[in-house]
Amino acid sequence: MTRTKATNYFRVEPEKLNCAQSMLKAFQTQLNISEETIAEFRRYGGGRAPEGICGALYAADYLLKQQGKNSIQEEFRQKAGAIMCRELKKSKTLCEWRVNIADELLEEKLTDF
Repeated sequence: MTRTKATNYFRVEPEKLNCAQSMLKAFQTQLNISEETIAEFRRYGGGRAPEGICGALYAADYLLKQQGKNSIQEEFRQKAGAIMCRELKKSKTLCEWRVNIADELLEEKLTDF
């Protein structure tokens, strides 16, 4: 079964999911994530994740923790240049690009054995 990438859900009508929500939605079927959990993650977009971390990264780490796997923070930092939303926004890169990085790293980590 082919999974839909998180960028296909990010800010798309009708839901207009934020970065954190789009990560959960992309892995919803694979990891059995409820619609309620996705709705709860609305509060973590736009730089509002704990400590100001990127919402897509925060959601990816949340999902990894649920699976008993380690964080992708260092890998994300290497690819994106930072992990804090504020710093990432200053770099003028698009949020879609960062969502894609988190998506790819999460998928890679979930398929590691």
